[in-house]
Amino acid sequence: MNTSNTLVIKHTQEDWDRHFLEIAKLCSKMSKDPSTKVGAAIKGIDKRVISTGYNGFPPEVTDHISKLEHRPTKYSLVIHAEENALRFAENKDLTGCTIYTTLFPCDNCYKLIRARGIRRIVTEQPSEEHNHRWGEKFEVVKKMAKEDGMTIDFVE
Repeated sequence: MNTSNTLVIKHTQEDWDRHFLEIAKLCSKMSKDPSTKVGAAIKGIDKRVISTGYNGFPPEVTDHISKLEHRPTKYSLVIHAEENALRFAENKDLTGCTIYTTLFPCDNCYKLIRARGIRRIVTEQPSEEHNHRWGEKFEVVKKMAKEDGMTIDFVE
C-alpha cells in the first residue's frame, strides 16, 4: 500500500486536555449550587473517560434553595466534584490516570486524588475571587503536589 498519500492526524496533549476539560465543564452544569458549579472528569491512560462528577449534596439530601444559599450549611453538605468522580470510579484502578477539574482542587480532594494513584491534575487558573476565598488551600495543594511528584497543569 502506498502510504505517501495517507494523511495522519494526531491529537496533541493540549488537544486531549482541552477535550477532557470540556467534559468536566459539561458535568459542572449539573450542579445545583447557585454560586460555584464545579465538574470533574477522570481520564484513563487509554484516553477514555473513566468517571465524572459535579459538586452537590448526597443523594438523600434535598437540594433545597435555603441550604444552597446558606454557605455554612452548603459547605457542610456538599460533596466536591472530584470526590464524586472518585466515588463513581470506586472499583477501578486509577493508577497513572489524570483528573480534570473546573476549579483547582482543595487540600482534602487532593489527598483523595493522590491516594487513588492519580498522577496528574489538569485545571484552569483560579479566578481572583477563588484565589481570595481559597488561595491558602491552593498553596497547600501546590506544596503537597511538589513534594509528591504530582503534575499540575493549567489550561487557558
